[in-house]
Amino acid sequence: MVDVEKELIAVNQTICAAIDSRRVLRFYYGGGPRTVEPHCYGRSRKGDELLRGYQTGGYSESGESVGWKLFRVSDISGLQLTGDSFVGPRAGYNPQDSAMEIVFCRL
Repeated sequence: MVDVEKELIAVNQTICAAIDSRRVLRFYYGGGPRTVEPHCYGRSRKGDELLRGYQTGGYSESGESVGWKLFRVSDISGLQLTGDSFVGPRAGYNPQDSAMEIVFCRL
C-alpha cells in the first residue's frame, strides 16, 4: 500500500474515532491551527471528503473562530485526536448535512 493511501486511512479512522467517542480534534487548516468538535464526516457530490464540525477556537480566515465550519479533509494537516471530549451535538447540528452525498460517520 502506498504511503499516501495509509495516511488517508489513518485520517479517516481518526475522524470517525473522534466522532464515535465525542473527542475534540486539533489540526492545521487554511493558515492556522483549529480546535474542532467533529459532528459529521462524508463525501460531497464532487467527490471531496468533508468534515462538518463546531470550531471552538483557533484560526479563522473569516474572522469567526467559533461556530459551524465545513472543512475539506484534503486541506487538513497535522490531525490530532485530543484527550478533550464534548457532550454531544451542538445546537444547529443537522445530521442530514446537505453538503454530503455519502456519510461515513456522524453523531
